[in-house]
Amino acid sequence: MSKADRLVSENTRNWLALLVLSLVWGTSFILIKKSLIAFSATQVACLRMSFSAIAFVPLVIVQWSKIDWSRLGYLLAVGLTGTALPALFFSTAQTQISSSLAGILNSLSPLFTLLLGIAFFKMAYQWSKALGVILGLLGASILILMSNRTGVSGDIWYALLVVLAALCYGTSGNLVGAYLKDMNSLIIAATSFGLVGIPGLIYLFAGTDFVHRMQFADHAWTSLGYVALLALFGTVAASVLFFRLIQWTSPLFSSTVAYLIPIVALLWGAIDGEPIYLFHFAGMGLILIGVYLSRG
Repeated sequence: MSKADRLVSENTRNWLALLVLSLVWGTSFILIKKSLIAFSATQVACLRMSFSAIAFVPLVIVQWSKIDWSRLGYLLAVGLTGTALPALFFSTAQTQISSSLAGILNSLSPLFTLLLGIAFFKMAYQWSKALGVILGLLGASILILMSNRTGVSGDIWYALLVVLAALCYGTSGNLVGAYLKDMNSLIIAATSFGLVGIPGLIYLFAGTDFVHRMQFADHAWTSLGYVALLALFGTVAASVLFFRLIQWTSPLFSSTVAYLIPIVALLWGAIDGEPIYLFHFAGMGLILIGVYLSRG
């Protein structure tokens, strides 16, 4: 294969991975909404982490001697910022806001990736990128304020939890790109998920009424199925692919999955009967324009 053909093949691979991630993660918000029918926000977050950890524990055991434990701190930080905290923030937020709004606000992730990259990871600075950040934050402000005013999407403070989750994702992406770029993506996912998922599993049974809800709550098994789908596809499989995409390209390119995630989230929200207004599209448009400029 010639160099030109190889570049075309790699570009196709990268964009295909980006498309798959957008479809999987865009569906995550409606799955969280369905999971919350029977479980509390904390339980949904713990279940999501627990399923992810259980899926990866065998790999950690098999690959134990090959894991670079000198980077344990970075792996734990990726587990916290890329999985544990966002899982809790999103499930808590979606007790009060729509899945559509959560999906749109999640598209702030590339902007936080950029801001954190410039501030802490020596990423190049350009005025077009600064303008992109301003437009993106303006779009998020419109969404949060208008949603709160119309009363269709819940309390403003819950919407800000999604913003915090996006900040966490920006942190995680930069950490992987800066400190774990040479580590196998499966190892990154397995170790980081295990570090936060095992404690989450213990707390699920010891600190919540999960067993009681499984026995007596309506739709408990259905909600558990939604959480399983969310964890195994939206967390496990997608995170491995995302880490690999960062290694293939860059944290900033990988975070542009946020272009398509809100569109998928809006479609699922509309299908599920959530009200969609003009300001949703206006806010999303400003955020996505900001994301585009920030890549300049």
